[in-house]
Amino acid sequence: MKAISLFAGAGGCSLGFSEAGVEIVAAYDNCPEAVETYNKNFFGNKCHIADLSKCDFYLLRKVITEEHGPIDLIIGGPPCQGFTTAGSRFWDDPRNKLISNYANALEAFKPKWFMMENVEGILTTAKGEYLINCVKKMIDIGYSVYIKKIYAHEYGIPQRRKRVMIIGSLEGKQYFFPEPSTPAAGSIYRESSATLRQAIGDLEKYEIPEIDHIPKHESGIQLKRIESLAVGQSMKDLPMDLQNKSFQRRASRRVCDGTPSEKRGGAPSGLKRLYYDEPSLTITSAATSEFIHPINNRPLTIRECARVQTFPDTFQFVGTDSKKILQIGNAIPPLLARQIADSILSCNENQPTRFPPGLVSYEVTKASAMSPALKKTTTMLDSLLIDRQERLELI
Repeated sequence: MKAISLFAGAGGCSLGFSEAGVEIVAAYDNCPEAVETYNKNFFGNKCHIADLSKCDFYLLRKVITEEHGPIDLIIGGPPCQGFTTAGSRFWDDPRNKLISNYANALEAFKPKWFMMENVEGILTTAKGEYLINCVKKMIDIGYSVYIKKIYAHEYGIPQRRKRVMIIGSLEGKQYFFPEPSTPAAGSIYRESSATLRQAIGDLEKYEIPEIDHIPKHESGIQLKRIESLAVGQSMKDLPMDLQNKSFQRRASRRVCDGTPSEKRGGAPSGLKRLYYDEPSLTITSAATSEFIHPINNRPLTIRECARVQTFPDTFQFVGTDSKKILQIGNAIPPLLARQIADSILSCNENQPTRFPPGLVSYEVTKASAMSPALKKTTTMLDSLLIDRQERLELI
């Protein structure tokens, strides 16, 4: 298969797909440091700086197909900006430009398959309208669509990272998400054989500058805060004289389902000492300042975060430390991408079905109960769902 990667970032998704045997012929992102990182780690300088909100994908298709032939697959995930106008004006709203252009890419290239990844907030953003409009457009283009909320630590990734995967088949081939290799259990699915210790345990006593494993030596009140944290504790567990004033302000905010992403709040952990024998918390751009090593009195290093995201030590990141951790936090874990790629390649061998384009299946939660916002989304998804009995009769 030949693929292009949109919103490619540092190349975590491309790494996983290329390891599965997919040829990534071109990649695009608007972050110069991410593009430089990508090209440092992949042969051929295939990643290009591009503002995908302004891209002419029909022209891009002409250029790419003249050199590489037809594209079989598009991978990547446009950021969910949290803004939308519901209803028929959705695609005219300039704030939805990134998802609009992702749809334009599908329409222009008409790849056999696509994989779109996004944060779980896409399920309830704008009361579910964001996701529903995306899926409707994919169906209109001609795709059979499959949706699942993935718990990354069930696939061997040592962090509790939840993401929504949307897979589409233009030929109506049945798709099956990969089966979890390390099923999670326990309170909020924290128990898993994919642990932080497995990922970084061998690095706790060393400093290796050439792979960005440079422990940060804290001092003053910050060191006192860190020293006071037991495993599993966070800023809220500290005595008042050690708590940060900004934490106290943020702790009074509350998360509201469907709230635009720039207004989402909630009581943040701030500093938190991680468990060694559980999956890590989700790696974000704040991990090297807020996630405290289980044993050492310091935050995680850039390389430790990259390890948790399943990047190999040979993968080098470009830019300042803040740019490096941003690239790492934004990435799709390569190990997860590899398993999704393998499943697509396997399902590509299936025979096309006769049922028309539509939403074939979705799984958006493991919980027995749903929030009102998620329930509203599933009700709308049900209206798009191809009838199971009809599918069985047509296969």
